[in-house]
Formats: sequence, C-alpha cells, structure tokens
Amino acid sequence: MVNKQGFYGWKLVAALYSLDFLNMGFPLYGGAVIHTYMVKEIVMSRSTFGLGFTLLNLFIGLPSIVVAAVILRWGIKVTFGIGSTLILLGAVWLAFFATRPWHYLVSFGVLIGTGISFGTIVPAATIVTRWFKRYRGRAMAITLGASGAAGFVAAPLINRVLAANGGNWRQAWQVVAGIAALSAIIAFLFVRERPEDLGQLVDGLPEEAIGAHGSSENALVTKHPWTPWEAYKTPTYWLILTGGIACQFPFFFFTAHWILHLKGAGISAADAAWAMGLFTLAGIGGRLIGGWLMDIMAARYAFMIGLCCYVVGSVLALRVNPYALKIAFLAAIFYGMGFGWTFVCSNTITGHFYGPAAFPKVNGMMLLVTGMVCSPAGVIGGKLFDRFGSYKLAFELNILLSLIGIIALAFAAMPRPATRMGEAKAEAA
Repeated sequence: MVNKQGFYGWKLVAALYSLDFLNMGFPLYGGAVIHTYMVKEIVMSRSTFGLGFTLLNLFIGLPSIVVAAVILRWGIKVTFGIGSTLILLGAVWLAFFATRPWHYLVSFGVLIGTGISFGTIVPAATIVTRWFKRYRGRAMAITLGASGAAGFVAAPLINRVLAANGGNWRQAWQVVAGIAALSAIIAFLFVRERPEDLGQLVDGLPEEAIGAHGSSENALVTKHPWTPWEAYKTPTYWLILTGGIACQFPFFFFTAHWILHLKGAGISAADAAWAMGLFTLAGIGGRLIGGWLMDIMAARYAFMIGLCCYVVGSVLALRVNPYALKIAFLAAIFYGMGFGWTFVCSNTITGHFYGPAAFPKVNGMMLLVTGMVCSPAGVIGGKLFDRFGSYKLAFELNILLSLIGIIALAFAAMPRPATRMGEAKAEAA
C-alpha cells in the first residue's frame, strides 16, 4: 500500500541539505578562514599548513569504504551520528587544547576529515540514489549544494567574528563544535533510509511512469542490478575515476591556498574572504547546472563540460592583482562552478551507471581512491610555493589534470553487463 501523505523524498532532501550545510560547510570553508588567523599563533610553514588540508582531504576519502560498510550494517542515521561526533571532537580540540602544529594536523586533518567523511557525501548520496531515479541529478545537486551555501555564509561571517574579537580563532572553533552537535539532532529526527520504509516508491511514482530513464539501451540510468565487483571490472569505472581526480585535485589545492594566494598578491583579508565566499556560492550554481544536465543528457558530456570551468578559472587565477578585483572574483566563480558541477556529476554518474544496490561501495571506493590521489594537493601547492615563491606551477598543474579528465571521460560510455556483451558478440558471430 502506497503512503498517501505525500512523497517524503523532497523533504528528505531538505534534511540532507541541512546536514551537508553544517557538516561540510563550516568545518571546511569556515576552517580555511580560521586557520589564516591561527597560523599567527601556531607558527608553521606553508607546507605544514597545506599538509593539514591534505590530511583532511585524505581522511574525507580514506574511510569511505568503512562508511559504506557502516551504512549497510547499521544504517545511515548511525553513520551521520558518527560523523557529527568526530567533527565535534576535532573542533573542541582546536578550540581548547591545540598549541602545536601536530595538534592542528590531527584535530583538523584526521578527526574533522573523518567526521566529514561519515557525515556528508557517502551517506547523503546513498539516500538520494535510493529515493530518486528520474530526478536523481537534481536531488543530488540540491543535497550536495548546501556546503557551497554554507561556505558563502561561513567564510565572511567567521572572518567578521574574528576581526571583531581580535582574531580569537579558538572562539570560532567553539561555534563549529556547536554546529556539529546540531547536525546530529537533525539526522536523528529526519533521516529515512529507503522509500519502502514509509510505504513509498522511488520518485514517488510507479516504475512505468519514470519513463525513458530506464526504457532502452541508450537510457541515462542502468536497469542492470550491478554488483560492486562487476562495476570494478568495467573500463568505464576507471575512466570515471580519472574524471573524479580531475574534479577533486584542483578543489583541494584551491581551498587550502586561495586566500593565501590572494593575500600574497596584495588583496586585503576582507576581499579575500569575499572571494572565497563567491567560490562557494558559485559552487551552488555549478551543482544545480551539473545536476540538471545529468538528468537530461549523457553523464560523461555533462561531466566534461564542468571540467572546462577549472581551465578558465586557473587561467584567471594566474592574473590576479589588487588593482583588478574582478579577475580574482571571476577566478573564484569559475573554480566554484567547476567543482560544484563536476562534484555532482562524479557522485551521480556511479548511481546512474551501476544502480542503488552497488552505489555505497562503488562510490565509496571512488572517493577512497580519489581522496588518496588528490589529498596531497594542499601540500604539493605549498611546496611549489615554498620553492618558487609563487602558485603559478600549481595552477598550471590544475589545467593539465582537467584536460586529462576531459579526455578520459570522452570514452566513459554507459557500461554494459558482461552477459549482454557476450550475447552481442555471439549475435555478431
């Protein structure tokens, strides 16, 4: 019997939006601003500073397979609860106890990074994949777009707080700790695992009403019940993973070093914070565009177009100066659009190609590998700066990786199950 109280999926998206807003936006984007004040008290090199973001990005991806296992064993509410707890612990350590560089590395890089892994991408994307098919891209875009909105709010807001209280960065981390506690309450009250738990259907519609998304060989969404092992054996999976690296490496570098790059170019702290805010705000638009395109066109093409934004943004970033703030703002906007657009594509395409049953492990493995490969972006950017006194080579590396990702995705067509490929070969023979 179908529940007549209305489709809960979009209400669930609102809850997931708030969780991503709190668990990703404030610790990551807010932290990027907080740490520029912290380094005045806890002195460290640019390389060590970048290492904190490297560890954070590594531990967002590294536990992804464990996160998937927790989802399948204990459910998504428990997973979100673990994430909120770890973010809370990391923020409390930074607020009250951190006095040395290694304290920053462990609390921000390891604890908060792991908390973000448990409290954002994998559980949120898994729920969206379970509840949506026809509108999966748009639902994913809204859900994962929250961190961009939070960044736009958090970066300038926390900068104002820090400016008003004389740069008391520990107080800012107390705010983040309170936000983590709030996110745990929201997850407990509003998260629902599957539409079947409420007597509802995917998209709130019968399968036959979903339409062309599952009606032909050229459909945007697979009908085959893929297993994770089957997915790993397809070339398409590894081509998508290459695109995922191109999505995340430039982003990891940018969040760690963008404000420092702008300040080094002579741009004020206030304008640099606004540029970071524009970066996160543009990420919202990028997510919405990428999600909409994932619902109406072949996934690889939507992904490829998004990567082009990184190329444009990097070219603009190389020309930043204090006399043309528009260039800095445009560079931030293109980087934000590039990340938001490709991030939604990379998390939606695995659901489109391999289905909801395989999604937690398939997407978790994707985040694990891309996290391991891309996590050094912050420290690499810092080392390039320490050696050459400029971020020029770092931005050029981002351009190269984006072009490699575009080429790889050009070949990432919808995978076909081994049985179908065998049948096709038999027919051809």
